[in-house]
Amino acid sequence: MADDAGGRGGFRGGFGAGGRGRGRGRGRGRGRGRGARGGKSDDKEWVPVTKLGRLVKDMKIKSLEEIYLYSLPIKESEIIDFFLGSSLKDEVLKIMPAFVAIGDYNGHVGLGVKCSKEVATAIRGAIILAKLSIVPVRRGYWGNKIGKPHTVPCKVTGRCGSVLVRLIPAPRGTGIVSAPVPKKLLMMAGIDDCYTSARGCTATLGNFAKATFDAISKTYSYLTPDLWKETVFTKSPYQVRCGALTWTVVDGLLTF
Repeated sequence: MADDAGGRGGFRGGFGAGGRGRGRGRGRGRGRGRGARGGKSDDKEWVPVTKLGRLVKDMKIKSLEEIYLYSLPIKESEIIDFFLGSSLKDEVLKIMPAFVAIGDYNGHVGLGVKCSKEVATAIRGAIILAKLSIVPVRRGYWGNKIGKPHTVPCKVTGRCGSVLVRLIPAPRGTGIVSAPVPKKLLMMAGIDDCYTSARGCTATLGNFAKATFDAISKTYSYLTPDLWKETVFTKSPYQVRCGALTWTVVDGLLTF
């Protein structure tokens, strides 16, 4: 009887140890999985999957402005990392859904929105979408053209939902006169002085941020007289570098 009890006790102990073993195994497995994925994402070499990505990696395109000049769609966030790299700074405006603003504080800003079951996944996706949505920011002067551009070149208006945001040029030294959300976006865009005016339900942070981003992106859509010069059309990088984008079949594999 004692042997049976001991056997049962041993069995129970074995089952308990097995349960603990499974628990430890799962814990270690998850930990290793996260570490491995993080390591691979940092050390893994970028393999472009689009024509634009291949041209960028081969150094056929020298700057991000060349991409904007021909309105080429950017489908890979690594293209932004290639040109801007460590100068990019991101800030989470809201957790769920994740609103992330990203910029280099020198004429480039982006806004990304992502929903997910987990906060970390949503923020990671929002950062990627923010990089893909980065736009150039045109800056100008208030009054005389002395020094570097410091404010928006003209009055611009952005809208999202009921929120309407208007950006107004300001004298040098004024700073950014706005609510906290537009101020973060304007600072990331590299604008030092600006007045703002907002209408609508600005308590809705998402619409407030989107309206501000819409206004900032319109700075290059307004043609001022100094941009009325005759346009000289040139071939896009796809046409100039068509030889580098040609696919060939070698041993049944596609190469370029």
